[in-house]
Amino acid sequence: MNLEEITSQVVDLCYTVGQFIKTEQIKINSKDIETKDLNSFVSYVDKEAEIQLVSKLKTILPEAGFIAEEGTETKQGEVYNWIIDPLDGTTNYLHNLPVFAISIALAKNKEIVSGVIYEIGFDEMFSAWKDGGAFMNKSAISVKGTTDLKDTLLATGFPYYDFDRLPKYLNLLSDCFQKTRGVRRFGSAAIDLAYVACGRFDGFFEYGLNSWDVAAGALIVQEAGGKVDDFKSNENHIFGREILAGSTAVFNNLISSGVKNFKSCFTTNEKTL
Repeated sequence: MNLEEITSQVVDLCYTVGQFIKTEQIKINSKDIETKDLNSFVSYVDKEAEIQLVSKLKTILPEAGFIAEEGTETKQGEVYNWIIDPLDGTTNYLHNLPVFAISIALAKNKEIVSGVIYEIGFDEMFSAWKDGGAFMNKSAISVKGTTDLKDTLLATGFPYYDFDRLPKYLNLLSDCFQKTRGVRRFGSAAIDLAYVACGRFDGFFEYGLNSWDVAAGALIVQEAGGKVDDFKSNENHIFGREILAGSTAVFNNLISSGVKNFKSCFTTNEKTL
């Protein structure tokens, strides 16, 4: 299997579907928006974009199945599966903010071997394949070499439905505010991870995520020289609903003594997806 060629075809596909998503943004109105769960929205654009992606991905790798956010295709493959978020950052998109992306990963069994994130609003394409390095618009990228937390800029995602752990989360943020240059929240885990990979952010953490939010970004960070895991170092960051990413130094600082109670902050009994 030529992972570089497969990744290149996915890049081309993302450019095509991305144009559809961008064109439709000015046409969206309130009647087009559905509520899936608390503060989780979807529109016809998400669904149609996923249909377009699935249709083409079937021709790129016919034996692969799908794990797709909007469920327009649910058949899973025995070995290969595409993990798709057709529009990560839907709330941003619906509010006419430019931070939203397509995220596509290819998993072989449970290992991610190819990943593409297209940040549509700023026309930036992030891609990687196993052992092939990471790229932004075809230029090689790498995680930032920051070592001290006081010099880092972190990214996170605010809880939008699971508020039981909010006090612990706010306590953790308080410590991050005091020990780093700051914390940003863009509303797209895929983009946050892409920004870690290219050195704009030094680290990223969030809980309550799904595989389609992080699969592509996790590989891109790793191929850019970074480290990715869950909070308990169980290597379950794709399907375990929590993720920490950054350079090895920043990752280790955060997970050990850099900020207080990181490992215990997001203890969860959520079902693994």
